[in-house]
Amino acid sequence: MIETTEHTLARSGSTLHYWLSGPEGRPLVALTHGATMDHRMFEAQVAALAGAYRVLTWDVRGHGRSQPIGADFSMGVCADDLLALIQAAGYAQAALVGQSMGGYIAQELMFRRPECALAFVSIGSTSITMPYPLGDRLALALTGPTLRLMPYGYFKRLTARTVAITPAVQAYAYEALSQVTKRDMVTIMSAVTACLHVEPGYTLPVPALLTHGDHDTTGRIKGYAPRWAAQVPGSVSVVIPDAGHNANQDNPAFFNRLLLEFLHQHVPV
Repeated sequence: MIETTEHTLARSGSTLHYWLSGPEGRPLVALTHGATMDHRMFEAQVAALAGAYRVLTWDVRGHGRSQPIGADFSMGVCADDLLALIQAAGYAQAALVGQSMGGYIAQELMFRRPECALAFVSIGSTSITMPYPLGDRLALALTGPTLRLMPYGYFKRLTARTVAITPAVQAYAYEALSQVTKRDMVTIMSAVTACLHVEPGYTLPVPALLTHGDHDTTGRIKGYAPRWAAQVPGSVSVVIPDAGHNANQDNPAFFNRLLLEFLHQHVPV
């Protein structure tokens, strides 16, 4: 049986809740969930990893038990939070795994503090540093105003149907989203769409596994995946079969095999 302990850390207007599993002293794997989700989306990954690795999961501020959201919310603030949690766990480095927004937070941390990362795994995320067409940038800028006008019940149902293809994961997504107020949801999604900063010549500083579900219809993730992989020398790009945006939940068996193979190669125990 995997032993998991819950911890808290006060951080600039919020109390962050985080969980540690697996043997102490092993390399740390830090998993960061997507927007409006929470740490529970990685339950299958914790079960697969904790036999060999120390595993950190957490609720990003404004999500799950990490309340309140605080005065400021940005990918930079969340990246600082993640670094503080890694250090609170007794580590200076971690393999960073991020789903959607979690991938943006991990990328921002690596951009600011590349020495903190051992490896990077993206699930349904895109690059925050490569240029995008004007039309796509304008669409992102309209996200916040659009969400303010959308009935929240409709948004929750639509999101749950969009992020997953399996009923159990859709039910989880709806329940997790229901923990987030509409005001915080707009703040979170506005920050997600504002996180891009073009950095010519920049590439990820560590080995990278870039994944997305074959049924992921969120934004243009599937279209941008080949471009991102081409800009990251030595990266591995894999499409997760039978999976949507929350690909690690829709098809955990396939994703876990892929994740463990990647970590065993680049972050050996």
